[in-house]
Amino acid sequence: QLQLVESGGGTVQSGGSLRLSCVASGRTFSRSAMGWFRQAPGKEREFVAAINWGGVVTYYADSVQGRFNISRDNAKNTVHLQMNSLTPDDTAVYFCVGDSQGTIGRSVVTTRHWDYWGQGVQVTVSS
Repeated sequence: QLQLVESGGGTVQSGGSLRLSCVASGRTFSRSAMGWFRQAPGKEREFVAAINWGGVVTYYADSVQGRFNISRDNAKNTVHLQMNSLTPDDTAVYFCVGDSQGTIGRSVVTTRHWDYWGQGVQVTVSS
């Protein structure tokens, strides 16, 4: 079991940066792949980024590749999402997610892959 709590959201101007954090409680964090999804108003929830249990393998949605960076600190049960060069299209509620498998595969882009979800944090990018 993992309980996930996100922080770091807020409002930023276009071109700015934000760093989201997700703190996990539970003994399985170091064996879990972690990731982020987002959901904009009126749109479906979409995959953003994922990282494997060891922090070596990462995977990004095309829309954020080169701008966002996912990282984790297993000693602190924390995963981060550094978001740079933000645009209004990045405005959404961002969700931290965790799984029970630990590895990264094609299925990480689907919501059904993930077993644990945080409550979400709002990110607003103004033009």
